[in-house]
Amino acid sequence: MAGKTYVVEHLDDELGPWSELEYLTIAKECHEAGARFCLSSVPSNLVLPETLKAAPGLTAEGESVEVLYADKKSRVCLLDPSASKELSPEDSDAFEIFLFGGILGDDPPRDRTSELRKKGYENRRLGPKQMTTDTAVRVTRMIIQDKLPLDKIPYVDDPELRVNKNESTEMPFRYVVGANGEPIMPEGMVELIKKDTEKGFGDLF
Repeated sequence: MAGKTYVVEHLDDELGPWSELEYLTIAKECHEAGARFCLSSVPSNLVLPETLKAAPGLTAEGESVEVLYADKKSRVCLLDPSASKELSPEDSDAFEIFLFGGILGDDPPRDRTSELRKKGYENRRLGPKQMTTDTAVRVTRMIIQDKLPLDKIPYVDDPELRVNKNESTEMPFRYVVGANGEPIMPEGMVELIKKDTEKGFGDLF
């Protein structure tokens, strides 16, 4: 199962605190699973936070995925909400690199993946529901490396986060449920959301 690579094509000139926490989580989980995590198309003027520079198993590249893996195009699988076929454990034999368009967690979705779709990669989807970037990578890894079928992964949709005793906010995404029965989110994400609830999600990405 080792040797898989998860690539997020960073389709933005900036990297907000939300993305930083997601990328840190992806790097940590991939490293623990014996996989690689690559951020591609990182603009030359974008200085990555020190936390990401120090993240084990993470590489950041200025080139796009089609340059980095030009010789492996047939081994790249684009995770695409518009794909007609769901990702399955059998896809582990066919693909080596799993490609995600950042930022996935837009609400409403802005179809950021369309820029990658034009490049002609074979694609798969992770069900009908919008996921955050770290969740999409987590689900893909569970299917490809742990051989768990998509419909056997425990999910929670649109969980409510209690901001304070009088207020809660609904997260408009699908999350994997952890062993504690709670949605798996990056460390520090709940605090970030609580702190920035009044700003609206648009400022977090």
